[in-house]
Amino acid sequence: MALRMWASSTANALRLSACASKSPAFSLSRAFSTVLDDLKYASSHEWVKHDGPVATIGITDHAQDHLGELVFVELPEAGKEVKQGTGFGAVESVKATSDVNSPISGEVVEINTKLAESPGLINTSPYEDGWMIKVKPSNPSELANLMGSKEYIKFCEEEDAAH
Repeated sequence: MALRMWASSTANALRLSACASKSPAFSLSRAFSTVLDDLKYASSHEWVKHDGPVATIGITDHAQDHLGELVFVELPEAGKEVKQGTGFGAVESVKATSDVNSPISGEVVEINTKLAESPGLINTSPYEDGWMIKVKPSNPSELANLMGSKEYIKFCEEEDAAH
């Protein structure tokens, strides 16, 4: 715990941004939440990674940190259409239940079935094992409406400061 607190305060003081050659590039915000450089972010705290014909979607490390331990995840069925900015599912934590919005529009082509048995994967690995849905985007230009990593870090800092 002391090491995490030291790392958090050091990252905040330095506004650390690191890039490792064998792992994805990441930045550390003042709350020690991981923000990956190769993703896009919605103001409702979902992330999207567009890779070829499919986009993977989940909730951010910042969001899961604020929600606390997740105990249930509700996801749509494959084949369902999702629309940018509207809800496609929900997460329930020991603190609250929250809707999850889609950062882009498209057709759900896959859901992370592991989350039914292990919703905590979102807490432990929000950007890898804890992804929620994969979507075939109907309008890839919507990605331009989302934030990059630096914009998202600033957004989270301002949002946290306001609370």
